[in-house]
Amino acid sequence: MPPAKRRKRKASTVTWETVRDLALALPEVEEGKSYGTLAFRIRGKLFARLHDSGEAVVVKIEREERALRMKADPEAFYITDHYLAYPWMLVRMAAVEPDVLRELLEEAWRLSAPGRLVTAYDRA
Repeated sequence: MPPAKRRKRKASTVTWETVRDLALALPEVEEGKSYGTLAFRIRGKLFARLHDSGEAVVVKIEREERALRMKADPEAFYITDHYLAYPWMLVRMAAVEPDVLRELLEEAWRLSAPGRLVTAYDRA
């Protein structure tokens, strides 16, 4: 039996501008800085930022979800030793599809936003 072929990844169109547009589309998101890089907060709580490398986005995520995503697509999702003990994951902009990034940013926003704001967003 021939070895399994790796699925060929489509060229991604994700840039920091894409990240910015997706994040700012969520309610009450504020743009600022965190650890010297561009970042997004909801009511003062960080949910995403540009990684120091400039090639990845750091997003808040539940640890179980992080493990599943990293196993399913290690080219797009990874962590460094720094993030092992924290609920964060790095997302390579060149390897993630825009729809997947949108989903990740919304979930990161939900993890940081107050419950009433999430409920209002879901109703709208």
